[in-house]
Amino acid sequence: MSYEIEVTLAENKKTKPNANELAFGTCFTDHMFMMDYTLEAGWHHPRIVPYAPISLDPAAVVFHYGQAVFEGMKAYRTKEDKILLFRPEKNMERLNLSNERLSIPPVDETFLVEAIKKLVSIEKDWVPADEGTSLYIRPFIIATEPYLGVRPAHTYTFIVILSPVGAYYAEGINPVSIYVENNYVRAVKGGTGHTKTSGNYAASFKAQEEAQKQGCAQVLWLDGVEKTYIEEVGSMNVFFKVNGEVWTPALNGSILAGVTRDSVIQLLEEWNIPVKEKRISIEELYAAYTEGTLEEAFGTGTAAVISPIGNLKWNDKNLVINGGESGSLSMKIYDTICGIQTGEKEDPFGWTVEAE
Repeated sequence: MSYEIEVTLAENKKTKPNANELAFGTCFTDHMFMMDYTLEAGWHHPRIVPYAPISLDPAAVVFHYGQAVFEGMKAYRTKEDKILLFRPEKNMERLNLSNERLSIPPVDETFLVEAIKKLVSIEKDWVPADEGTSLYIRPFIIATEPYLGVRPAHTYTFIVILSPVGAYYAEGINPVSIYVENNYVRAVKGGTGHTKTSGNYAASFKAQEEAQKQGCAQVLWLDGVEKTYIEEVGSMNVFFKVNGEVWTPALNGSILAGVTRDSVIQLLEEWNIPVKEKRISIEELYAAYTEGTLEEAFGTGTAAVISPIGNLKWNDKNLVINGGESGSLSMKIYDTICGIQTGEKEDPFGWTVEAE
């Protein structure tokens, strides 16, 4: 791979939206990063170019066999006007785990962190400064070879696009109601549940629709074999505080290893709060609820950081957690991670990286 990034700047710049008008994933910056793969050249031609539609053959493998992976991360503007990325090396590490499972050639993780830093630096004026806002970073790889045979493609394109996003909680953090899904499954061990591949998300939409019919914001996924053990909540990892301990489902081959999940575990260990990665059955959780020891529940992910859970709807039961209010531990985690991301709190873990 050539490590020289070719840069072509846009001649006509877009009008930047006001921070109070930002939604999630609807507005995109002036430039994007691209890189190609062929069997002969490997990954090559890294470049930053004006944001524009891409042209693909209708027979491209990505359309027919879903060979695609992606990541999600953010850049933040500090009060000192620095631009910080949060643990980008972990995202590139996970991207290669997804690549391996989807038979996509591995990428150079160190180089791509530098490429993303360069792209964000070029687009630094797009990083909003208002509280709760950020620049969302979406790296992804698609199979581009025009071929209808069932095998891994021989050509790919890696792309990074950027989108300024508003505060995830426009009106403050409010606990959500969650529907425990008993029919549809998200993933099984040996499948693609531990990866960020497009098909995982398309397959979740039906259950999400059912949750909304039940008056809930998201789905609590159970394992795909016994439909007993808790795995994820929506597209987030999930945590429960039970009798002073924090439980989270152990990574088992069907659960995504979230960067925020890992960060929360490190924080809890730093605070000497007992944290267990374990198999958690929905019956065990219900028993803790009936005993009065289920104290808090929350999801973790890049978009929201922390999403408190106020109610679990399981069959004919409603498990109201912490009186339907956000828990103190959930809020402490949220404030700490957000503070580190924006440079307002000390970063003892070395999680943040400045875009140059």
